Amino acid sequence: MNTSKTALITGASGGIGLELARVHASKGDHLVLVARSADRLSALKSELEQRWKVRVTFFATDLSLPDAARTIYNELKNQSISVDYLINNAGFGEFGFFHETNWEREEKMIQLNITTLTQFTKLFLKDMVARGSGRIMNVASTAAFQPGPTMAVYYATKAYVLHFSEAVNNEVRDKGVTVTALCPGPTESGFQEAASLKGSRLVSLRRFPSSESVAKYGYKAMMKGKAVAIHGGLNVLLTFTVRLTPRWLIVRLIRFVQGKST
Repeated sequence: MNTSKTALITGASGGIGLELARVHASKGDHLVLVARSADRLSALKSELEQRWKVRVTFFATDLSLPDAARTIYNELKNQSISVDYLINNAGFGEFGFFHETNWEREEKMIQLNITTLTQFTKLFLKDMVARGSGRIMNVASTAAFQPGPTMAVYYATKAYVLHFSEAVNNEVRDKGVTVTALCPGPTESGFQEAASLKGSRLVSLRRFPSSESVAKYGYKAMMKGKAVAIHGGLNVLLTFTVRLTPRWLIVRLIRFVQGKST
């Protein structure tokens, strides 16, 4: 009897998503990988299939497009592929003052970080509840715990992911399904370059953990069914401190930390 499970991972072509794919493959899970780069996904498919003998299906898709999640869900239904683990990892940020940043890019950010994540969760959660098993991990961020001047939209999207995940987890825990909000801090994943954060104090003052360490932590947290999983002792301390600090001061501190280093 084949007991292998299948994990769907978005944003799987690099960073935390790529490392999560490796973790799941090492456990014998089949994979459905989603990202924009067909070349990277094809190379990852070859690596995972050769090393761990798992089945890998991939979709080279821009998930910031409307209804992209439904298209993938329907195609998996057509292929009779059932998803046991859903990992909504895809997302990006934008650095700069809101009145100066590009609206088209921020609209795509909201679509990807919030709408596509929510639609994926809606579609696959129904199937998981119907069969009484399944795990979902939505990648939020330590940014979810406070406002973020110079990254206002990104921080707000991650707050949504955290609160949404906690609420849905509460709704379905007694149905054999769990939803985990993974909250990493800044990570060596290429995110900083994509968000134009390289020159900020946030990047210059800290050495970041690897994507591999975050992925392994996230996998364990998801398998344990943790509602909120904050990676790293310092990040746990910082998110706790936020609750005890006046919000006006938190906003000023974030503005300072994310300002340009000299």
